[in-house]
Amino acid sequence: MAVDTTAAKPQGLTEDFSGDIDVNNNVPRRKDLERVAELPVLDKDGKPHAFRSLYTSPSNERSRTLIIFIRHFFCGNCQEYLRSLSSSITPDVLQSLSPSLNIRIIGCGQPDLIPMYARETECPYPIYADPSKKLYAELGMIRTLSLGPKAPQYMQYSLPSAVVRAIYQSLKAGRDAFKGGDYWQVGGEFIFEHGEVTWCHRMKNTRDHAEIPEMRRQLGLDGATPPLRKTFSSGIRRSSSQLSRKLSDRRKSWSRSRDRTEKPSPDGSMMEKVKEDQAAEERSERQSKEEEKTDDAMNTK
Repeated sequence: MAVDTTAAKPQGLTEDFSGDIDVNNNVPRRKDLERVAELPVLDKDGKPHAFRSLYTSPSNERSRTLIIFIRHFFCGNCQEYLRSLSSSITPDVLQSLSPSLNIRIIGCGQPDLIPMYARETECPYPIYADPSKKLYAELGMIRTLSLGPKAPQYMQYSLPSAVVRAIYQSLKAGRDAFKGGDYWQVGGEFIFEHGEVTWCHRMKNTRDHAEIPEMRRQLGLDGATPPLRKTFSSGIRRSSSQLSRKLSDRRKSWSRSRDRTEKPSPDGSMMEKVKEDQAAEERSERQSKEEEKTDDAMNTK
């Protein structure tokens, strides 16, 4: 490994899933960066780009680049980190910085999954893939399955919710579920300026990304925490509630129709009663849609 991180190799399952791995945050030396400069990263179309092209400016203008190395493309922790970061450090915020700043994301899976990942995280920044994991190794990032001692601040939903989401995404991906990347690999954050790393943070466990307030401070912003966002679990609860209400209304309608079939009305107006039931169902569906629009508007605010 090119960068000395003093990382200890886990010795068994207990160590793999608990505690932090001892790794330092020494910045890579110039000769380390020269060694990785031409290593390829792949864009969403599978086209290779030299790693150095992500943090150097063709016009040699003064600029900075934050490169975030994530885990596999189905990692709910990393996805949540990018959602929090994207909501706190927006492209508009970057434009206010001097010197200017770019953000790039690199994952260890196959590039086929980049469009899915961008969609799930709503990340506005370019995403690349390093399925060989050579950059991870050369820049001193470790492999572990440890969750760490506590949940990070950037997580806005529970660990079970993250697991459910990851399973759901894997099922949707079908055969591509095996292209997510190495589940053991963890990443880190690196700030480049003038072709050199001025600050870095290597993950000690699977949730140990640099917290958003710390990231903002390192970029010259304030230390504000990211705003609360609409979460995956809240969407499930709302949809489940709406579905239950619709099913309840439908059962009541069926019950009324059955009772009238067994006991016909004296005036023989069965068809009129059926029409009334259908109209009631349509009103219920319109009401549900209006409530859903109201919920969406509130979440947007």
